[in-house]
This record gives sequence, C-alpha cells and structure tokens, in this order.
Amino acid sequence: MSNLHHLAAQAVRQALESRLTVATAESLTAGMVSAVLADTPGASGMLQGGVVAYQNSVKENVLHVPADLLARAGSVDPDVAGAMAAGARTALGADVGVATTGVAGPDAHDGKPVGRVYIGIATAAGATGFEYSFTGSRPDIRAGACAAALERLLEALSS
Repeated sequence: MSNLHHLAAQAVRQALESRLTVATAESLTAGMVSAVLADTPGASGMLQGGVVAYQNSVKENVLHVPADLLARAGSVDPDVAGAMAAGARTALGADVGVATTGVAGPDAHDGKPVGRVYIGIATAAGATGFEYSFTGSRPDIRAGACAAALERLLEALSS
C-alpha cells in the first residue's frame, strides 16, 4: 500500500467515524486527491465529490474564488487555496473542503517557483491555506501535493 493510499485510508476512516463529509478542489493535482480517496473502501460514505479547477475561470466561476484575488495574487497563493476549499465545501455540500494549487513545473508560474504548493482547508470555522515547497519531477511534485492535502485533511477531520 502506497503512502498516499495509507493516508487516504486514515482520512476515510476518520471522516466516517466523525460523520463528516469531504469535497475537493484541485488544480495541479487534477483529481488525484479525490481519486486516491475513492480508491479506499467506504469512501462513498464521506466523499461528496470534487472539482478539477485547472483554469482560473473555473476557480472563479465554479468555486467562486474572487476575481480580484486571482488578479492580485495569481492562482498559486494561500488565500486562493483557502477560497478554493471553501468553494468546494459550499458547492458540493460538504463539511470539509480540501484544495490544491501550485506549480508542478517545468516552468515557474505567476512568479512562484516550481515546487511551490498551497493546500487549502475549509470547515464551518473558516478557511486556511498552508504553504509547501517540493522538489523533483512534475509527478513527484504532484504526488507531494496530494500527500500534503491528505495530511491536512486528516488533521482537519481529527480536530
């Protein structure tokens, strides 16, 4: 069992025990977080759904990330990550939203270096963005972002 699947299994178990539902909003991971959660038996009891928001237009129009925030900060930003998570939580009717945004490479984006990733978590108490820096190939960075998202999700479900 991969580390990702181990983390996902813990998150699914914790969500089910806590009777909490989860929604995802993913940019650079493009569905990996929801896919690895869905690989876990029991996921149907906690995973509401997910939005792959690769383009800013989707972040704005589907997840309701403020246009002025995107214009000012770019898509790779902790506040954008939090807003994406909040948008997924609201749009999909979940208790917890988790979001990923970042630069997988090979080129920098919006003035952010390759490997810079933000994970957003949103609950009824509000939304937060967490910064990470990963190294390696594009798949390595995306896998790191997925693991970080699952870790932050598990933390949110446990608190």
